[in-house]
Amino acid sequence: MLLIVATPVRAQIHRVSDEIRQADLEREAEIVRMVRVPMRDGVHLATEIYLPKERSGPVPAVFWRTPYNFSELAGSNPARPNARLKYALDAVRHGYAFVVQNERGKFFSEGEWEILGRPRTDGYDALTWIAEQPWSSGRVATLGCSSTAEWQMGLAAMNHPAHAAAVPMAQGAGIGRMGPYFEQGNFYRGGAIQLPMVVWLFGEQVSPRPTFPEGTSPGELERIARWFDLAARVPEVDWDAALRELPVVEMMQRHGGDPGFFAAAAQRLPDDPSWYEGGLYHDDEGFGVPALWVNSWYDLGVSPNLELFRHVRETADADVRDHQYMIVGPSAHCAMYRLTDPLIVGERDMGTVDFGFDEIVFDFLDRFVKPQSAVEAQRYDRDTPRVRYFAMGDAPESGWKTAPDWPPASRPLTLYLGSDGGANSLFGDGVLLADPAGDGSDLDRFPYDPRVPVPTRGGNFCCLGGEPEGSFDQRPVEARQDVLVYTSAPFEQAVEVAGFVEVVLYVGSDARDTDFTVKLIDVDEEGRAFNLDDAILRARYRDGFDRQVWMTDGEVYEIRLGPLSTANVFAPGHRVRIEVSSSNFPRYDRNLNTGGNNWDETEGVLAHNAVHHSARYRSRVALPVVDD
Repeated sequence: MLLIVATPVRAQIHRVSDEIRQADLEREAEIVRMVRVPMRDGVHLATEIYLPKERSGPVPAVFWRTPYNFSELAGSNPARPNARLKYALDAVRHGYAFVVQNERGKFFSEGEWEILGRPRTDGYDALTWIAEQPWSSGRVATLGCSSTAEWQMGLAAMNHPAHAAAVPMAQGAGIGRMGPYFEQGNFYRGGAIQLPMVVWLFGEQVSPRPTFPEGTSPGELERIARWFDLAARVPEVDWDAALRELPVVEMMQRHGGDPGFFAAAAQRLPDDPSWYEGGLYHDDEGFGVPALWVNSWYDLGVSPNLELFRHVRETADADVRDHQYMIVGPSAHCAMYRLTDPLIVGERDMGTVDFGFDEIVFDFLDRFVKPQSAVEAQRYDRDTPRVRYFAMGDAPESGWKTAPDWPPASRPLTLYLGSDGGANSLFGDGVLLADPAGDGSDLDRFPYDPRVPVPTRGGNFCCLGGEPEGSFDQRPVEARQDVLVYTSAPFEQAVEVAGFVEVVLYVGSDARDTDFTVKLIDVDEEGRAFNLDDAILRARYRDGFDRQVWMTDGEVYEIRLGPLSTANVFAPGHRVRIEVSSSNFPRYDRNLNTGGNNWDETEGVLAHNAVHHSARYRSRVALPVVDD
């Protein structure tokens, strides 16, 4: 059962769907505009401060740091209401100052922009400045989703004395190497480039840009900001066509974008030393503050996010380690505070999901940022679940669960791939078996032609130029002959799977290099096949992401994909399915199968790939089953 800590008096919480305007803030907050906060190198960052009008002394602060436009001239998008306004108003009503700041090189902030905005220097200096203000109690919480969250880990590694708490939501693009994951800020997965990065960078890496003469006064900048917000009008791009164009390295500049970071990163190995020189947070770093982590099953980077929580729980100092909390919901990117009832994610009905998320956030902030009595602190620590996660599915056992850690305690259910040599497509004979010993064929073969890749149909991503994310019936994809489909027998009773899912395949190819993809699927009694998670591995990285090795025709290689992540209750009559292929496009860039650079090539070759499942080569999936 989900436990929500009650406090004696709650301020009004706003939902993002509420109509919130800048005027609402102006009625309740003292607003200090266009403050130029100095960094250690002399660069000034544009900052706005919202102070509660009804305050009797210094107050703690909530810090929202962003590369995005916070000018009111940007207007509101009814389809995506303004989360900044919502949290600013909620923070003020809860007795916090709300400080919003643009990263360097963005809008009215000086300097040159780089991804994550220098969290270890600019982020640190900003916290120092906030803590020293006469209105500040000296305690600061960081809060935000996506780009407003991704820098928080780098800052938390610095142990700033004013950093009292962190609420990172959907922070995957701030994670570099984390255990088995080498995604490097969601740039890679399994060594393949995640193409959402192209779309996002096209709109964000805008240079050169208009700037103002050195010495322009804050008053003059505030006046200018009322007339100009410096928001770039980025050209519209038909991304469905643009992402098909080759070579990959030219995708940005071909449409007028700044190739800058993307072009350089596309030429690196996934474990290149360059990835450890910027703002990304890696698994050799400490973490210094209590945190409430907010993740979603259909978000980009959910697996590294979960591994990050495990990393902090295992490596941080005891006081910090014991004050890590996590929520994992069934929504898409940055949608935990945009829930509908029922919640539909792609095509899958998740039912009623709302559970008092915003109240949980401010209960957490009050516990770690405001002064509390020992009794209040002990009550929070005793009654607040360490992990709250939503187990998806149609069974009565689905819904919100709690656990003392992640992953929850489980036992492995290992299912082995098998067939009579015809697992190709939904109409083939692929099966998942509890007993690996079978009399069927030793392998399944399938072609992979990069000119006609398997199309993306939903998944765990965002920002892919209009490509819808979430859970979709995969049968249109499974009708293809270049997709291998392996399905279990129906479950006789509900089975909860929650945690990291291991997939081991034994593969071969006549190409020097190719990709292998996998999807984990819940098949209902009507045959609808809803995707839970997916992964990919570029075969050249099977021995490590810091090196490249090639395949030889006739050889068999063990590869490990993922691990995948999910929490799903397979209802009675439902089945587990695994899809295997060699592309998922435009979710990931296509392997052209040549064994060349791939990023600078324009022509691919046909690969003939195979998955082995004999007594010697036991291709399998290990599901973490949670028993009541």
